[in-house]
Amino acid sequence: MNVQKSPGTDVPENDAPEAPAPEAATGSWSSKRELNDEPVSVPSLGLRGTLLFLWRQLTSMQTALILLMLLAVAAIPGSLYPQRSVNPALTDQFLEENGRWGEFLDALGMFEVFSSPWFSAIYLLLFISLIGCIVPRVLVHLKQLRAKPPRTPARLSRFTGHTRLEVAGADADALLETAHRALRRSRYRTEVREENGSRSVSAERGLLRETGNLAFHIALVGVLVCIAGGTLTSYRGQITVVEGGGFSNSLTQYDSFESGAWFDESDLPDFRFTLEDFRATYVGPEEAGNLGEPRSFEADVQITTPGQEQETRTVQVNKPLHVDGASMYLLGNGYAPEITVTDPEGTVVAEGPLITVPMGDTNYTSQVVLKAPDARPEQLAVVGFFLPTGTIDDQGPRSLYPDALDPQLALTVYQGDLGLDSGIPQNAYEVDISSLTAVAGEDGNPVLIRLYPGQEYTLADGTTVSFDGLRRYAAFDVAHNPFERGILVSALVAVGGLILSLFVPRRRVWVRVRPTANGAEIEVAGLARSDDPALADDVKALASRLSGAQDGSRRTRPDRAAADAADENTPEGSAQ
Repeated sequence: MNVQKSPGTDVPENDAPEAPAPEAATGSWSSKRELNDEPVSVPSLGLRGTLLFLWRQLTSMQTALILLMLLAVAAIPGSLYPQRSVNPALTDQFLEENGRWGEFLDALGMFEVFSSPWFSAIYLLLFISLIGCIVPRVLVHLKQLRAKPPRTPARLSRFTGHTRLEVAGADADALLETAHRALRRSRYRTEVREENGSRSVSAERGLLRETGNLAFHIALVGVLVCIAGGTLTSYRGQITVVEGGGFSNSLTQYDSFESGAWFDESDLPDFRFTLEDFRATYVGPEEAGNLGEPRSFEADVQITTPGQEQETRTVQVNKPLHVDGASMYLLGNGYAPEITVTDPEGTVVAEGPLITVPMGDTNYTSQVVLKAPDARPEQLAVVGFFLPTGTIDDQGPRSLYPDALDPQLALTVYQGDLGLDSGIPQNAYEVDISSLTAVAGEDGNPVLIRLYPGQEYTLADGTTVSFDGLRRYAAFDVAHNPFERGILVSALVAVGGLILSLFVPRRRVWVRVRPTANGAEIEVAGLARSDDPALADDVKALASRLSGAQDGSRRTRPDRAAADAADENTPEGSAQ
């Protein structure tokens, strides 16, 4: 059958056009089932597919970054609110002052942030996410390290710095060998490939970038593991020792002690020490600097450990004392005046060096609290201030200088029930004077006592208070974390890996050599796997070096020795 061709059509003479489908003729048919009112069946993921989808979402780098940000945000309340593990007294005070708001925060775990379920959940999810993200990348990277550089693309003109040069009189094989050696010296992994009518060198460098990236993430996992392990197995305790006093490393000797859930109390190292002397120096009136500014704090301790001779060591700020299983840090210091209280019958009811609490000023104005529950006929409490270089004026008792140039006590004596027999633990450095009565003098006013070292004051009933001498005390922090070295090593590896991932460029360079009638033709191009603005210039410099090293006007085909000599005179690293 003959078919008439319409203008602009190309229909075979023996092929008639197919008749349209009835649905197409009416315009109601569509290849999309939903437009034909046909139900669309979506395959179900199933349990395995759902779990696989959730796992892929959890182990993505985006999720890991979000969890890392959430962990940082979740740690903020730990610095805004007092934590029970650090300062239980301050936590209780916050709860008393804030009422229901404090109870609400306590229910959310704001006072135990780092052991709360929600913080632990974020921590654990971040840990799992990082591991799930790192393991596949490590396997892929190991394959890349063993694999050869990728083949040379057919069209190098599409890539960075593409350069094509004609080298008259050059030998193509010698030119390719020169390119191969130049890339090898520039620390490229190379592979020479035979092509149709040409030969090429495929080079790759910068895999250390991914190595550094993986090292950073692996080290981050190491930091998380070490922090978690340290939290579970470490311990930390605070002690206060007066000059001449000692300490034996046992739980009963600590002022406060906290440890991880997996810590065994029997693992406490066996050592003891005596505080022989504490020295503090300050900026004097005739010296440069702020008056009273501390210069140094040093504590001489005589330490004894099993199997070793007794030795004297000096502990300073940021220079701790290390023994097997523990490190002892110098935290604070203060004054311990020797006060003796005797009742009217001459019986000593309270005595000894008394640890004072600095009030917060730089001159060590300190609070004194001495309780005498055995005093008769009523219990006594001596409350006041210790002043290293004291004065009493319109501003009240205060110290003018932190060193003990003019030490004195400003005291008031109270009588009454101290509440020590109630069975409720009390702070040794505080006393509630609201339920006590101040001892009055002949004029009916409370007796104000001012004592210098060696002085004694006698109350109306015959009770005496004496200032016998003065010592210094030092506060130490004894701690041990078996994972602290792991944290340090992991942090250093993370920093090193981050530096590699930021500053090592990953790039590929290709050199193709094709023999021509007059010599050889070279093509050089590169590809950056990350931001690498120097790649184009380096590719052009490499092409220039190759054309200069194989200039046909100087030699037709250099022997191996001459080629090596030419390479030695060529600057290295131009393809970096």
